[in-house]
Amino acid sequence: MNTEEHNAKIVEQFSKQAIPFTKLSGHLDSIEILKEMAELTPEDNVLDIACGPGLVLCEFAKTASQGTGIDITQVMLEQAQERQKNLGLTNIKWDLGNVTELPYSSNSFSLVITRYSFHHFLDPKKVLSEMYRVCKPNGRILIADVVLSKEKVNAFNEMEVIRDNSHTKALTFEEFEELLSLFELTNLKRASYKVEMELERQLTASFPKEGDDEKLRQIFKNDLTENNLGVESHLIGNEIHFSYPISVYVGRK
Repeated sequence: MNTEEHNAKIVEQFSKQAIPFTKLSGHLDSIEILKEMAELTPEDNVLDIACGPGLVLCEFAKTASQGTGIDITQVMLEQAQERQKNLGLTNIKWDLGNVTELPYSSNSFSLVITRYSFHHFLDPKKVLSEMYRVCKPNGRILIADVVLSKEKVNAFNEMEVIRDNSHTKALTFEEFEELLSLFELTNLKRASYKVEMELERQLTASFPKEGDDEKLRQIFKNDLTENNLGVESHLIGNEIHFSYPISVYVGRK
């Protein structure tokens, strides 16, 4: 698949997901962990790439001096603007654009962040190179995303592509370490947390193709005993719940 086709998939999928995404429990959780890991200060000028509906950047902007969010999906940015307005924040601007070619000068931001986006990128190395380019010397780069063991990642990726066809692949721990090693990041830190999801609410917010929702239900039913996906599938009452395993990486330029 070429970049133009893939970007069209992302825009189609997240135009539908824009409002449901903001309402899913779990998506506002753990932002304090990101702020602590990033060593956020009132002097920071923050760039959030693939910012979606602005959940993370709006929280960061409560502390930082300035925030910029960029996303390829206009409807997501409209949700971000609405959230900014409701919170009374005046120090954020939102840009429509492709994160593989960021429209910013080199060494522009003291903190460059992204959350839950790397599994959508066809070329994660290119995206990280752009994050590195626009980050100021001694600035910080933060990435938070699903990361799995090599034993679980293939089954997870197969499931996620059915749920959301803009998914490309989650990286393994080894792949993330290799990617980060290509850049001269210092003081590299890693933390982890889990995002608890209830399957039916996630399906409602994901808009899988007709018939694929039943395929996904069966995959998760099987996973209750097989544990192939790496997401700790389990029952609470009659509901299937699972947890996305999130890793957070932070380093200095």
